[in-house]
Amino acid sequence: MLVSVVIPCYNSQATIGKVVDLVTEEFDKNPGYACEFVLVNDHSGDGTFGVIRRLAQERENVKGIDLLRNFGQHNALMAALSYAKGDYILGMDDDMQTHPSQIFKLINKIEEGYDLVYGVYPHKKNSPLKNLSSKLNEVSSRILLGRPKEISSSNFWIITQAMCREVVKYTSYNPYIDGIFYRVTHNIGNVTVEHFKREVGTSNYTLRKLIRLWLAYWNYSVIPLRISAVLGMLSAFGGFIAALVIIIKKMLSPDIPVGWSSIICIMVVFFGLVLMVLGIMGEYLGKVLLTINNTPQYIIRETVNIEETGTDHRR
Repeated sequence: MLVSVVIPCYNSQATIGKVVDLVTEEFDKNPGYACEFVLVNDHSGDGTFGVIRRLAQERENVKGIDLLRNFGQHNALMAALSYAKGDYILGMDDDMQTHPSQIFKLINKIEEGYDLVYGVYPHKKNSPLKNLSSKLNEVSSRILLGRPKEISSSNFWIITQAMCREVVKYTSYNPYIDGIFYRVTHNIGNVTVEHFKREVGTSNYTLRKLIRLWLAYWNYSVIPLRISAVLGMLSAFGGFIAALVIIIKKMLSPDIPVGWSSIICIMVVFFGLVLMVLGIMGEYLGKVLLTINNTPQYIIRETVNIEETGTDHRR
C-alpha cells in the first residue's frame, strides 16, 4: 500500500528534513505500507528548495517541485496532487504541527471505507488570529460550501487515489482544497489527532492572506449573490414602508416638516446596500475574467525525481 505524502513548503528549510525523517520512521514501523513524498516549494525566501533537492538526491521516494513564484498553499497542494501516485494521498504541513506520529490514525480511519478523512484537533496550538480565522472558516464552509454539520475540517487529511483524480480536474486559478473535496464527496470521516506547536518561526498567514483565502470560498457558492438579492429586497421593502409612514403622517398632520436628516440617513443606508451588492457582483465577475484569461493555477520552474520537466502551468 503506497501512501503519497504531499506537503506545500514555504520558508521551511529548518523543518522539512525533520518532517521527512519522522514520517519515514513511522512507515518503517508499519510493514505493508510504503510512502513517497511530493514536496512543493512555493517560492520560499530561504533555502527550502535546496533542502528538497538534497532530500530527493538521497531518497528515491522524494519528489521535489519548485514553483516559479508564490502561488499560495492551496495552489501548491494542487501541484503536489498532480504528481501523487499513491493508493492514498496524505496532506500535511511543513512545520511539525501536523505531526508524523499521528499519520496512521488517519490511515486506519480511511481504511474503514471513507473517501476523505480529516484529523480533528481537540486543542489547537495556534495564534489567536489563526484560531479566530479557523472558527470563521468553520462557519463559512458550512454555509457556503455545504460541509456536513457533523464533520470538522483541518489541514491534516487523507484521500483515496480515486478522489485525487477527480480533484486535479479542477483548473481554476484560485483553488480551495476543502471546497473541491466537498464537491467530490460527502463520504467523510473524522479522527482525533494531537496538534503540536510550531517548532520554528510563526505562521506565514497574514491577515491579508487569510482574507484572500476566505474569499476563495466564493468560487464554490452563489450564496453571497443570493444574500445580496435578499438584502436588496428587504431594503426596498423597508423603503416602501418608510414612504407609507411618511405619507400617512403628512396626511394626518400637514404641519409636520419633512426632515432633511432622515432622508439623508435613508439614502446612505440604501446606497450602502447598493454598493455592497455591486461589490459582491464585481468579485464574481473578476474571478470569471481571470479564469477566462487562463490565469495559471501554478507554474513549475524545476522538478527533481519527476520524469516530466515542468515549465507548463496547471493543466
